[in-house]
Amino acid sequence: MKTIRVAHSPDSDDAFMFYALATEKIDTDGYRFVHHLDDIESLNQAAETGTYEVTAVSIHAYAYLHEKYALLNSGASMGEGYGPILVSGEALEREELKEKQIAIPGEKTSACLALRLFLPECRTRVFPFDEIIDQVKSGRMDAGVLIHEGQLFYREYDLCKIVDLGEWWAAETGLPLPLGGNAIRRDLGDDAIGTVSSLIKQSIQYALDNREEALKYALQFGRGLDESLGDRFVDMYVNSRTLDYGEEGRKAVQVFLDRGFEKGLIPSRVEVEFIGN
Repeated sequence: MKTIRVAHSPDSDDAFMFYALATEKIDTDGYRFVHHLDDIESLNQAAETGTYEVTAVSIHAYAYLHEKYALLNSGASMGEGYGPILVSGEALEREELKEKQIAIPGEKTSACLALRLFLPECRTRVFPFDEIIDQVKSGRMDAGVLIHEGQLFYREYDLCKIVDLGEWWAAETGLPLPLGGNAIRRDLGDDAIGTVSSLIKQSIQYALDNREEALKYALQFGRGLDESLGDRFVDMYVNSRTLDYGEEGRKAVQVFLDRGFEKGLIPSRVEVEFIGN
């Protein structure tokens, strides 16, 4: 059997997406999928050297990876008027933030690029994504950008929302905010890329068609989310857009990276290539 290493984050939405492949619910056509779980910034860094055949990556990071990887048409995480949330311990105006230290979950995360498009003058420091709430709550950092489950329960820590970056982006562009995608190594060749991309899309479709069982599996990776919040979180980031970016979704990715280049946040303009079924 041909082995494909698939790297993704240990989150309920990714677990939901890959449920059918991880539990062998579908025929894998002679391929064996080995799953590697890590936080998104670590995956971004691993992709720089082409470590995995298929990997989840930040759309921001893709600007630095496009020579080794192409984006699969399926596997998108898009914020439909919502996304990473900038929070602080007290209400702050946009101008005040220029002098504040802001915790971010990684330099090449989409959350970081969205923040810098919103506030080019920001001063940032990287922390693991699951430490950012504590950094802000303790006062060690003035503000922080929350991704994953932290977007849903930051209020429990008496933190104030300054801006939802997905909501801001939608108001600016009328487009969803592209956060993450599945990338496949170009050197696999057309035949393997076609088969693997089809299997990943089948896995996503299986989860959507068998939501209850897939959600039960995914909640093992929910880091404290109860069933209701877990269902909500999965629905936010695994949906019809995940099956295929669609014309609007592909446009959003290109615009996001173009804006980054125009603002001097990305070194070169990238013509994004989407491949696979």
